[in-house]
Amino acid sequence: MGTTSYLTFLTALSVFAALFSVIYQAYLASNDLKSLTTILQNLKTLEHEFQVDKPRVAIGYGSCSDLYVKAVEFLNFTGRVERLLSQDTFNVDDIASEDDFLRSFAYYFQRGAAAERFTANKEMFQHLVILAKKSQAAEPRWALGGNAPVIGSRLAIEGADVVLGAKMSAKLKSHLRPDVRLTGSLIQDDDIHLILEYKTGDEWGTLRSPRANRYILHNDHHNPFISSLEEFEQALPGFSPHLFVVSGLQMMDNYFYEKGVREARIERVRNQMKAQSQDTLIHFEMASFVELELLQLLLKDVMPYSDSIGMNEQELDNLRQVLESGKISLVADSNPRVALSLDQARAVFIMLNKDYFKHRSSDPERRMISRIHLHTLAYQAILVVKDSKWKHTKNAAAKASLTAHRHVCASTIVNPDAAYRLLDDSFATSTQEGANRIPFSEADPVSCWDETITFGGQPPVEIHICVAPVLICKVAKQTAGAGDNISGAGLILQIK
Repeated sequence: MGTTSYLTFLTALSVFAALFSVIYQAYLASNDLKSLTTILQNLKTLEHEFQVDKPRVAIGYGSCSDLYVKAVEFLNFTGRVERLLSQDTFNVDDIASEDDFLRSFAYYFQRGAAAERFTANKEMFQHLVILAKKSQAAEPRWALGGNAPVIGSRLAIEGADVVLGAKMSAKLKSHLRPDVRLTGSLIQDDDIHLILEYKTGDEWGTLRSPRANRYILHNDHHNPFISSLEEFEQALPGFSPHLFVVSGLQMMDNYFYEKGVREARIERVRNQMKAQSQDTLIHFEMASFVELELLQLLLKDVMPYSDSIGMNEQELDNLRQVLESGKISLVADSNPRVALSLDQARAVFIMLNKDYFKHRSSDPERRMISRIHLHTLAYQAILVVKDSKWKHTKNAAAKASLTAHRHVCASTIVNPDAAYRLLDDSFATSTQEGANRIPFSEADPVSCWDETITFGGQPPVEIHICVAPVLICKVAKQTAGAGDNISGAGLILQIK
């Protein structure tokens, strides 16, 4: 074969290979789209299988005005920032300066971990807010914020009758759904949360984010004192909620209180929880806590009177670490395997309920943790005690999954073209040797099974676990508030 013929052959071969690659990629994409469409149809069938019958929900505490910005565009990476970040490993507990703030942001950004941090430096915080409002490149926007208003709004959208324990300005109240009843009085100035959002693969200098998430900085003055609690309490008699939700307590993290003030406020929360009828289910929404002393107060005064806990993978790992070793875990794997997450959820379930069995005779108002909802990027996992008051776990997992996509994509429609799936074609139920392996089925995408958990000297407890895949939004429009919307969507189908 001559040189010319040989080159012609190689050229033809290269063209054929490129064409084959294009066709093969199109084939794979077509199969993926078909698979996602089937999963979506079956998730939606589960979501709409049961109708919501106007459950009554009381939810506290607090609110804020959220200022969203694009993190990378707002925090312009300069030579000064590069020199600053080369000095240490970034993490800062006490954010007293802009340098502290930048190092703290870098720590969580490079891990793709959600964070919510307090700064006592009011002047610095106000300066950052002013800069954020003026930064056209960062595309600033305002929204109603706070765990309680966001969860409450989601529950109201889904058909609940909601009473909200929060104080807010008249301006902020105008953004609250009119069917959510506000119990707190109006205030002049709202607490502001500066929310820095970033996408998967965003680059900030030499750092790259492994997943979409957000970093929140605040300088709250109303929320750390749960200032809406008393007026909320006055509105509860006669309402008889089916569900009572406790949230927003992370605003008490690292705030500088006079001696005994924080303890007294948390005791008031505890007393409000204990005052609820045994027919009322109580849910506690976890958040990003970094102060061990506060978490220990919540373990003593809040969680023992809760039926349910909602959290993400980082918050689950943090709670497990505190229960097992008394140490805080600042970050965790941003995309944990199902087996690992379920092991952590079981461990938390066992450790919290050991105290329930130990103290229930001397403290009859204690409640067993009978539900844990874990929301991650790739899947929703809900653990409930069988024959408890929690209903329709499989349907709730499906609804939570679809709500995750809708919120992050900022769309009421779930578009398979705009989604992808990370959950494997099969997953182990535990990291323990010999654990069962669950095959994933497009026709039945929410996997559920029963287990038995034993507590020394107590009758065995039967639990039911469901895992639903998340159709992950390819281009994240918003991540802040995702957990609150997901938790609200998961609860609405389980309470009545």
